[in-house]
Amino acid sequence: MRINSDRLYAALEQLGQIGRYQDEETGLQGVCRLALSAEDGDGRRLVLSWMRQLALEVRIDRIGNVYARRAGRRNEMAPVVIGSHVDSVPTAGRFDGCLGVLGGLEIVRTLNEQKVETLRPIEVAFFTDEEGCRFGTDMLGSAVACGRLTLEYAYELRDRDGLRLRDELERIGFLGECDERVGPPHAYLECHVEQGPILYRKGVEVGVVSGVQSISWQALTIVGKSGHAGATPMDLRADAGVAASMINLKLREMIAGGQYGEMRATMGSLSPVPGLVNIVPGRVEATVDLRNPSNELMQKSEAALLAYYAEVEKAEKVEIRWRQTARTPAVAFSSRLQERIAAAAERGGLSHQSIIAGAGHDAQEFAAICPAAMVFCPGEYDGISHNPREFSTPKQCADGVNVLLDVLLQLADQEEL
Repeated sequence: MRINSDRLYAALEQLGQIGRYQDEETGLQGVCRLALSAEDGDGRRLVLSWMRQLALEVRIDRIGNVYARRAGRRNEMAPVVIGSHVDSVPTAGRFDGCLGVLGGLEIVRTLNEQKVETLRPIEVAFFTDEEGCRFGTDMLGSAVACGRLTLEYAYELRDRDGLRLRDELERIGFLGECDERVGPPHAYLECHVEQGPILYRKGVEVGVVSGVQSISWQALTIVGKSGHAGATPMDLRADAGVAASMINLKLREMIAGGQYGEMRATMGSLSPVPGLVNIVPGRVEATVDLRNPSNELMQKSEAALLAYYAEVEKAEKVEIRWRQTARTPAVAFSSRLQERIAAAAERGGLSHQSIIAGAGHDAQEFAAICPAAMVFCPGEYDGISHNPREFSTPKQCADGVNVLLDVLLQLADQEEL
């Protein structure tokens, strides 16, 4: 059994028109559907319409997660869930997250066409603010659904304009009434583009995802003292910009030393205030993103970074305020599901390899409550993602979803895992 590759790709193209913009750097069409924006609302409604066309039973929970249920012969049994997200970063392509959701719906279409009944029900889901770009906490909807974050905490999150998450959910019409805590599924599956170069460079067709790295996000406010660039002597400055640069360079030094394993570190946002050519920055707002496959080494790197903040404060006569905006541990996916994915790839004549996820995914939240696993599809141009150049071919997308279909059929027809 195989999905309709052209139909899946057409759905990806259609959803990709919502929130489209012309990217000045690349000259390509990009996608911007920030969580709970008007564009996100439009994208959600399009996907919702496809769910209803398939006669799926749809429910929306109190954090805005959407579940569409295809009944099984024993509908009281725990479902197999296929999920991901349809929100995006501000400079996105068409595939990140969307492939997992629309691939799940294409699987349902295929099962309907083939008149396949399953023992267990199947649910296709998409989750609120997986990206975390607007409200500062990634995997938000799935984290609430699986119990890592509370609904009350999520409701009070605010974006840069001070807009409250609960109000924005209501504004776009996705403040649902169903309980936000999800019952443990029989299993959770997710198909996603790799968002990196490994599969592409090795010519491998399918990634069997072993787990997800630990992720730590911090928001920094570095407070110094503004001054005239020409009239303030260097030895009397409290330059918040210099302090931020020292921290950024420290991140690179920590990586180069190798003492923190395979850590990756990024200062992705750095905004000096007032941001003028002839004024010493009196304040800098910045972010720190740490990733590490080792929980132990992540903790050591965080402790070392906090100690360095104190050194910078003393050396540059500034104050550094920091807060944790996201923190998730490294997660290992079900070994039995990984074996099933590898076997399905082999049955389909597809090359495969084990790979760890460098980005966060909703699957890592579900791994806390049920067996979970992911399939990665390679992307062209070294797998670039969060960029309008993000691109996977129809075959690459179909290969991943067909592997998912194979595994789903096994899981949906079993009494026990």
